[in-house]
Amino acid sequence: MNKETKMKKIWNWIKRRKWWLILFLLVAGGLYYFFGGNGDGKGTGFATATISRGDLRQVVTATGEIQPLNTINVGSQVSGTIEEIFVDYNSKVKKGDILLTIEPSVLQASVDEAKASLISAESQRDYAKNEYERNKILYDGDIIPRAELEQSQTTYEQAEQNVNKMKSQYDRAVTNLGYATITSPVDGTVISRQVDVGQTVAASFQTPDLFEIAEDLSQMQIETSVSEADIGMIEEGQSVTFTVDAYPTQTFEGFVRQVRLSPTITSNVVVYTVVIDVDNTDLRLKPGMTAFVTILVSEKEDIWKVQNSALILRSFDGIVENAGDATTKTHLAIQRNVDGVSTVLLVPYQKGLVTATETEIISDDIQEGDRVIIGRYGQASSSSSTMRMGPRM
Repeated sequence: MNKETKMKKIWNWIKRRKWWLILFLLVAGGLYYFFGGNGDGKGTGFATATISRGDLRQVVTATGEIQPLNTINVGSQVSGTIEEIFVDYNSKVKKGDILLTIEPSVLQASVDEAKASLISAESQRDYAKNEYERNKILYDGDIIPRAELEQSQTTYEQAEQNVNKMKSQYDRAVTNLGYATITSPVDGTVISRQVDVGQTVAASFQTPDLFEIAEDLSQMQIETSVSEADIGMIEEGQSVTFTVDAYPTQTFEGFVRQVRLSPTITSNVVVYTVVIDVDNTDLRLKPGMTAFVTILVSEKEDIWKVQNSALILRSFDGIVENAGDATTKTHLAIQRNVDGVSTVLLVPYQKGLVTATETEIISDDIQEGDRVIIGRYGQASSSSSTMRMGPRM
């Protein structure tokens, strides 16, 4: 086989496999760029995160249901058929206003029966009293024995007690008749009606609920559930903002009124109820709305802060040659441009306010433009980066 034939076969082989060769060259080039491309001394090889200046807010989020401060369930103490209803949903009522009446014929019959029993008992008492007084005169004249006098006295006293008993039964019947007229116990708004005209109310074992009245809808409250991990940060008086689906573009305000001590365990998660007071003067918030609550725990303005992911460095190995006593818990590895030269400094710091995404950096040695070194992905050139320790706090 001559030389020309061999070259032709090699060329045909390359043509058949050109895409594999292109892919191989691209991968090889990428590996060289990331692992060997910094040998010219122009790259530091450090992965960094920005230190910025701004405001930081620590908050606790939760959800809860908007409810009136005081809600009264109005029920009935007597059984019967509802005769007439005078209010409906959203009706404004005053204390003492009639809400409904129960058909009173059965209750009126009980009153009449009790009154007749009382009159009969009073007649028997009057007869027993006269009998006792006559026997007393006869006894004083030595006409009847003392035993007969005492018997008449006992009969009179028993008749007197029977009158008191009948009077109590009459008063109870009259009171029950009064219960046939249901009145409002407070000033407020009817937010729920459970019955209709003609419906039978049975109050044999428990008081049936007829109406639900909200005492004051201009003042509302939100009962939220906060987990035990966050409850230690919640205190009375803290500011609260919240939104509801009905007004997605509006933010409402409130404040924490109470942190209840009684825990609730749901699916092995311990939560505590936090009560939030809300001003609802414009009556836009309705009972039962779901509120998405943000409780402001702490807030700081114009501070140095970094993303929480910027504090993942666990060792200064490969960052500085001699870290001394400095650790990643007390110092930050800072990349700073000094006179056009990329310089690595170990700067003492303390953590301040911590949120779910950002952490406050407390240090007097931070400057504008500094970047936190969070790792190393390449070989840094010693000619382009000088290593030195920053001042201690």
